[in-house]
Amino acid sequence: MTNLEFTEDEIQRYARHITLPQVGGVGQRKLMNAKVLVIGAGGLGSPLLLYLAAAGVGTIGIIDDDKVELSNLQRQIIHKSNMIGAHKTDSAKETILSINPNIKVITYKKRFSFSNAEDIVSKYDIVADGSDNFGTRFLVNDVCFLTKKTLVSAAILRFEGQISTYSAYKDSNCCYRCLWPSPPPKGLIASCGEAGVFGALAGSIGSIQAIEVLKEILGIGKSLNNFLMIFDTLSSEMRKVKINKDINCQLCGTQPNIVSIKKHKDYL
Repeated sequence: MTNLEFTEDEIQRYARHITLPQVGGVGQRKLMNAKVLVIGAGGLGSPLLLYLAAAGVGTIGIIDDDKVELSNLQRQIIHKSNMIGAHKTDSAKETILSINPNIKVITYKKRFSFSNAEDIVSKYDIVADGSDNFGTRFLVNDVCFLTKKTLVSAAILRFEGQISTYSAYKDSNCCYRCLWPSPPPKGLIASCGEAGVFGALAGSIGSIQAIEVLKEILGIGKSLNNFLMIFDTLSSEMRKVKINKDINCQLCGTQPNIVSIKKHKDYL
């Protein structure tokens, strides 16, 4: 079978993609050859994983050390009631393979940490971060920059979500630290568990995250590099804010002081 030949099953499964001039057979093959790491199989990871699998992304990695709880089901739609108590990675894998059994799913039942981050990220083309804490977000940003991987990062809290793409290793793009140089003091910003989160918001932002990942793989449309998209569900307003590269950024600036992944306060 040549590179652009598809089985009958693949032609039918991906027909609506192949019909699009911006995707076509060449683009669908790019998706099928792509490797995407998803950090967190929670509120954002649920719709993100579902749409990446449905789109035919060939290899999907999932890292999460949590187990499914009843309180997760209000927004984490990849998990079912009968999976309560199971590892989220196992539950997510079962669901997405039921949607598309032709893809490869690699699971990591562990916390994403400075000791494993570089090794895991290096195996993938693009990283999608749906974690729920600042330590992980900063670690993901740093390791993606140092390993030259594109990061699509999203976050949700209460009724508001935000998303951006970071490819600071190329084209003078900014990184996450250009926007937030360091994590806020512990306890300053409440977690979803403390402050709550509107369940359907996770579906909206996670789906946009999937769109941005697919666009990056295909090389189509306008990237969210150097922009932060903010969605306020209560006002039904979505806006894009320009992010300027910080030449003094400690990671991607002209004189960086973060040159390797090591344990420090940002990741704790």
